[in-house]
Amino acid sequence: MHNFAFHKPGSVADAAKAIGAASDGKIIAGGQTLLPTLRQRLAEPSDLVDLGAIADLKGIKAEGDGVTIGAMTTHAEVASSSVVAGAIPALAHLASHIGDRQVRHRGTIGGSLANNDPAADYPSAVLGLGATVRTNKREIKADDFFQGMFTTALDEGEIITAVHFPKPEKAGYEKFVQPASRFALVGVFVAKTKGGVRVAVTGAGQEGVFRAKEVEAALGANFSADAAKGAKVSADSLNSDLHGSAVYRAHLVSVLAGRAVAAAK
Repeated sequence: MHNFAFHKPGSVADAAKAIGAASDGKIIAGGQTLLPTLRQRLAEPSDLVDLGAIADLKGIKAEGDGVTIGAMTTHAEVASSSVVAGAIPALAHLASHIGDRQVRHRGTIGGSLANNDPAADYPSAVLGLGATVRTNKREIKADDFFQGMFTTALDEGEIITAVHFPKPEKAGYEKFVQPASRFALVGVFVAKTKGGVRVAVTGAGQEGVFRAKEVEAALGANFSADAAKGAKVSADSLNSDLHGSAVYRAHLVSVLAGRAVAAAK
């Protein structure tokens, strides 16, 4: 592992200052992606800024029309939260099936979103629920936040502080797990909201998480498992690899959407 300067600030302001002063700094949250990258020398930052000591970035609370989760809150904490389970059971369910127990106790929601892995679970919940990502500079709507594989609207050095999830009328999440990695080969988050039906898909798209408009239209007309399963999803922009073809993934989107609707509550 390459030498670097290590910083463990106690506030968001100090973290922003440290990353801003670094020539090639990286922010570390749970470290589930960055640490393996460092070990393989795929990244050699000049500075590492650890957010682990910033108390303001942790915690879950009911707020306004939904739930706000601090960026440094772990997957395990989201999964076991009575606040999350009471307001958005599908979000607690999603968090409980991320990776394995070790990953869930180290990985954080902010780290997952900032990395925006194309097969990560949380992006589908954020996009599916129409959540708002809060940073040290601004608020970013879900539809504007995700901008492609491993790419987000975050500026250089911008830090996610929390995510606000509005409470839906109903929501469900189902995924087909890639057994070796525990990532989603395909994952589908369905939410019936005041503004209409939103369906977000992870694991399948060439550009990362996306909204499945065909399924949204079908469920907007008839919010049922059969309607979701009957929706025809185009395979044109979907991944095709040794784990599954684009056509297979397109089929899974409809099937999993149907299961998510059936499980929605």
